[in-house]
Amino acid sequence: MKKILLCIAVVALSFNLNAQVVTPQPSPLSKVEQKVGLTDVTLEYSRPGVKGRTIFGDLVPFGKKWRTGANKNTIVTFSDNVTILDQLVKAGSYAIYAIPGKEVWEIIFYSETENWGLPEEWSDKNIAAIVNADVHEIPFNVETFTIDINQITNTSAALEIIWEKTYVAVPFSVPTDEIVLASINEALNGTPKANDYYAAAVYYFQEGKDIKQAKEWIDKAISMSEKPAFWQLRQQSLIYAKTGDTKGAIAIAEKSLAAAKEAGNEDYVKMNMDSIKEWSN
Repeated sequence: MKKILLCIAVVALSFNLNAQVVTPQPSPLSKVEQKVGLTDVTLEYSRPGVKGRTIFGDLVPFGKKWRTGANKNTIVTFSDNVTILDQLVKAGSYAIYAIPGKEVWEIIFYSETENWGLPEEWSDKNIAAIVNADVHEIPFNVETFTIDINQITNTSAALEIIWEKTYVAVPFSVPTDEIVLASINEALNGTPKANDYYAAAVYYFQEGKDIKQAKEWIDKAISMSEKPAFWQLRQQSLIYAKTGDTKGAIAIAEKSLAAAKEAGNEDYVKMNMDSIKEWSN
């Protein structure tokens, strides 16, 4: 019994010796992961709060370099080369620094990321891009410093910086078209499957490319499918309508409508009915 009590006492003492006070960070770490087209974009940054302070022009002075957040560098990572306001930035990770102004911010993408705040020795050789971004006042207060990736399309997006009553956006573009066209060329010059023709046709349609080529590919995809799905027929009808063949579009939309009813997909039932009505006028 004495041995058991002694063991319990030793364990309790060990726990007390190793215990540490745990408290929340004043500027918690955040990680944002976003797919833009086919490019992976990741943001890692710390998020300070306003906490009753005046931020820009006071806590963050105008005209001086700022770490664009708190603690360690704010870091953005691109999986592909991107273009930031006409400046090519190669795939990789970059610290984001800013020089805030009342009307314009200077945003700096810096290739050396292993710093805590500003580098001890600043080197212009590490600057991958410098861009100017207009300042916009927002009609409400944002308590927590925020960087997000918004305004997303297949080929572009914007890094948005929001804090206090200030909003700044840095648009960038990604090489989606280049990657997709290369994959289409490789797949269709190999041993293409129905899904390859379908994906190529839909991409051409959605991006406003050669609609006749899109029609040729979608017809090929449908012909290779034993029982085309309602959503495949839907895309074929839209491509036909885009070429001006409304009669053909209606006929295909009716097939998609029947297949959607059979599958119990009310969304596609409605879309097909609306399109048939539109194309019949």
